Amino acid sequence: MMNYFYITTPIYYVNSKPHIGHVYTSIVADVLARFNRISGKNVFFLTGTDEHGDKIVQSAKKLGKTAKELADENSALFRAILPEMSVEPDRFIRTTDPEHVKVVQSILQKVYDSGDIYFGEYGGNYCLGCERFLTDSELEDGKCPQHRTEPTHIKEQNYFFKMEKYRGWLIDHINANPDFIRPQRYRNEVLGMLREPLDDLCISRPKKRLSWGIDLPFDNDYVCYVWFDALINYVTGIGYPGGGHFSEYWGAAQHLIAKDILKPHGVYWPTMLKAAGLEPYKHLNVHGYWNIEMAKMSKSLGNVINPLDLKEKYGLDAFRYYLVRDMVFGLDSNFSEDAMIDRYNADLANDLGNLVNRSLGMLNKYYGGVIPDADESDNEEDIQLRDLALSSAIHYRSRMKSIEMQNALAATWTLVSGLNKYIDKSAPWTLAKTDRKRLGSVMYNIMEGLRFIAVMTYPVMPDASKRVLAMIGSEGSFDMDSLNVFGSIRAGVKTREPKVLFPRVEKLETLEVVAEAAKTEEKKEPLNLIDISEFARAEIRVGKIMSAERVPKSDKLILMKVDTGEERQIVAGIGKAYTPEELTGKKIAVVTNLKPAKLMGIESFGMLLATDTEEGGLSLIGFDRNARVGARIR
Repeated sequence: MMNYFYITTPIYYVNSKPHIGHVYTSIVADVLARFNRISGKNVFFLTGTDEHGDKIVQSAKKLGKTAKELADENSALFRAILPEMSVEPDRFIRTTDPEHVKVVQSILQKVYDSGDIYFGEYGGNYCLGCERFLTDSELEDGKCPQHRTEPTHIKEQNYFFKMEKYRGWLIDHINANPDFIRPQRYRNEVLGMLREPLDDLCISRPKKRLSWGIDLPFDNDYVCYVWFDALINYVTGIGYPGGGHFSEYWGAAQHLIAKDILKPHGVYWPTMLKAAGLEPYKHLNVHGYWNIEMAKMSKSLGNVINPLDLKEKYGLDAFRYYLVRDMVFGLDSNFSEDAMIDRYNADLANDLGNLVNRSLGMLNKYYGGVIPDADESDNEEDIQLRDLALSSAIHYRSRMKSIEMQNALAATWTLVSGLNKYIDKSAPWTLAKTDRKRLGSVMYNIMEGLRFIAVMTYPVMPDASKRVLAMIGSEGSFDMDSLNVFGSIRAGVKTREPKVLFPRVEKLETLEVVAEAAKTEEKKEPLNLIDISEFARAEIRVGKIMSAERVPKSDKLILMKVDTGEERQIVAGIGKAYTPEELTGKKIAVVTNLKPAKLMGIESFGMLLATDTEEGGLSLIGFDRNARVGARIR
């Protein structure tokens, strides 16, 4: 199984629409799939939707739909969001797929024939949210700790799986395989569940109470319990029992789940596999919750975040980076849009984006964009950079294998920081005047460092990494083995003009504070004096507003297309002073050589000039004659 890697997400329950919690799990699975692919593994990535059970029926009734209509509708939403997030599974499975129904019934029959399923009566506390019976020890103040609701006492005849029979085996297996469940805190939690005898698992529901499910093959008056049905998707998805990729991939199976479904995956599923005569999965990888203001994200609390909104505001690569970088895998993390902006500006705009721009800018300036040859060098700075690149790649690979993706990214940013320091120490701008031979080696090493970074960031930020490789003229496939040697990039290759990877994002509140400070500064005496050369650095041109529209969810921001000799997009906070109709056709003064900024996720490539009116409003600076569009203001 060394050359195979099988990663699964939980199949998502279709009683509601996808949110950031679902997307996080899918993105992490995609990151691991991409990393293993560029590491030379044969990878299979499975995701999908869980579509049976009480909650589906209840949710459908509230919406005036059938269970199948709701399942079809929401399953389509889960499928549709994957490409929006650059998540590329090999298969999307549904538990209503006819193939899956057959596999579930075959396993039920197999376990029933072996004597591990029996008919009996049971009464207990049933949580609709969990869709299972809870023991008294699991209740907190008489309520389900997960859903904070009182369970319903149900007593009925059902079929039961002899789960307790396999408790000793499971304890032995976990102890013999310390990384079977990881991180360790969840391994210990499962062992805690196994200290006391297990109740046998109720694996059916009578059709008179619930008909939405898979019929038991040995009793048509009952349907299969949703968890017994859902977990089997992991073997259905790779062709169990006799087709597809089951024989190659099952021994390399890695499940990825959130901590709220630890018991079904850590206790039910291994014992079910053992009873069916199948080997257990390789690893169960458990992550924490994304919390909003310290509360778990949930539809009932009304604090669900739409991932598509964040993608549109900050870009997909930045969104993926934040989710992976800011959650320590296994622990809870608090989602904050302010923290996301801070992480974006510090890591992506300042560190990585600036590094790529300054590096390619110098290469264009000194070598016409062509990567120079590097001489054999025993220069201490060069040796330190090579050692840092190689050790960062080793550390990165190790952390990715152990599902510590935030630490893998930290190792990558050690190299980003080290490469920025290498540039500062070697000072190419000075070498260009004093030592052209040394300059060639330095520029070659910088380009090779960028190649290392592009490969290491690819699993998390595939689009940005492809753009970096394209800019440095190295558009081959991503390959982790290529990071075993520092010096693989080819000399003589023509690079491309640098493009801004991550324009800096300003918080709207910050812009308002800056504007207020500017007003205060105007009233101070004496004024700060500058000389004419400083003023000349500002490029101010005549612009004509071609179109204008309000930015959704903002009463201040206006999005404009402005002709300044070339068409550019500008966002300005003038929505309380002007309507879009008033603005269209106006000629105004525009600062055109500012760095791009983002306002509410929209890039702005310039700034309008305005001043205060006597009435306390704003007035755009215009012209008393017919100024030429694009002309520079002197």
